[in-house]
Amino acid sequence: MSDKLEAYLEEISHFLSGRAEREEILGEIRSHILEKAAEGPDEFGDAAVARAIAAYGPARRVAERYLEDKPIIAPAYKRYLVRYTSLLFAVHLALTVFAVAFDRSFVIFPFLFMPRLGPADVLMYLPTAFLADLGLVALVLYFVTRSGKDVKLPWPRFGVDLDEAEPPAKVPFWVGRAVTAVGAIAMLAVTDFALYVFARRGTVFFTGLRWKDAPALFAPGPGRTVSLVVIGLLAVSALALLAKLLTRSRWVDIVSNALSLALIGVLLARPFDGLFAVALSERLTVWLKYTLRFSLLFVALMMAIDLVKHIVAVSRKRLAAGAK
Repeated sequence: MSDKLEAYLEEISHFLSGRAEREEILGEIRSHILEKAAEGPDEFGDAAVARAIAAYGPARRVAERYLEDKPIIAPAYKRYLVRYTSLLFAVHLALTVFAVAFDRSFVIFPFLFMPRLGPADVLMYLPTAFLADLGLVALVLYFVTRSGKDVKLPWPRFGVDLDEAEPPAKVPFWVGRAVTAVGAIAMLAVTDFALYVFARRGTVFFTGLRWKDAPALFAPGPGRTVSLVVIGLLAVSALALLAKLLTRSRWVDIVSNALSLALIGVLLARPFDGLFAVALSERLTVWLKYTLRFSLLFVALMMAIDLVKHIVAVSRKRLAAGAK
């Protein structure tokens, strides 16, 4: 038997699944190639087999011809892949927030292991969790497809799907621009005032409304960082509104949400110990720390959801444009 033929069949086998099915397909391909080589004008040998292999096509293309009607995941289950992965990742995200907020680790064997996570660790853990959720759902749908049975999978609904939602009513051009302009002016004024207060006092958080005389709420070091992050969030919002006066592109929301999430991440990465400059009871201090952490995580979650929504919308628009 030709070594080239065996190497060719070995390469094709890498793209085929199912041992019995794979052997049947490889046997059929071997027969076709040997027949083509024997029918050629030249004497049957390695050269004739090599020409027959070249005429038969690249290994991956040959395997795809046999797999056209045998997808890894049936097309009917593609939306289930997205829906189930989103559902599992939402559970993972909620448990991650719980683990960070309460500084706890827990195990649901053999489905989940949630270690103690710091705010910075979440940035590395969540992408890994998403890939694990995607892989688990894909594996289940693969076995469902391989079974060949008519399996009716549940379709969880938690609201209106993005592709089923009715587009919002269009606002007249000048009305929308006028509202955006008012919002931009207001945000610029608030940002400017915050910068003025920070330049005078080194913080924007006080124990009373009379900022000129009231003591600072936070200690000098943490208070300066928190104040700068808040001013940064205000500035990002103001710049986003100014950009929307020129364009309604979703990229404005994507960039502003990404920058805001990065700024919130700076706050979550800092320890909350020694944050307050005023004397507070231990119980009240603990309550305030948890409240601040939960508030920041909630705001970050809302921004992340909005960011994903805009990214999905942009991706779908590009796919639709590419299909045309």
